[in-house]
Amino acid sequence: MTTEPQAEPQVTDNPAASRFEIRLAADDAEPAGFVEYHLSGGEIAFLHTETGPGHEGQGLAATLVRAALDSARRRQLAVLPYCPFVRVWIARNREYTDLVPVDRRVRFDL
Repeated sequence: MTTEPQAEPQVTDNPAASRFEIRLAADDAEPAGFVEYHLSGGEIAFLHTETGPGHEGQGLAATLVRAALDSARRRQLAVLPYCPFVRVWIARNREYTDLVPVDRRVRFDL
């Protein structure tokens, strides 16, 4: 019995909903999770991260946050991690700390 390899989860920006979404398959109607944001000028504030029922504990939120932060870096946006999950993720992945403005890092315990 052979098992087909799992496709990598896909993260996309949904500007109309102000959130990045993660889907397990490109044709999934509903995302497995999302991170909400508010974009203002040169800043992106991450507000809330959520994975759907049955998708917790699979590393999807971490994949989602990494992709959202990589997008912020490409777009040269300053990151304001109001979401506790995003804040802790950055604290554990110090190579992303530079995205948070120096004068705001104390506010976010970074």
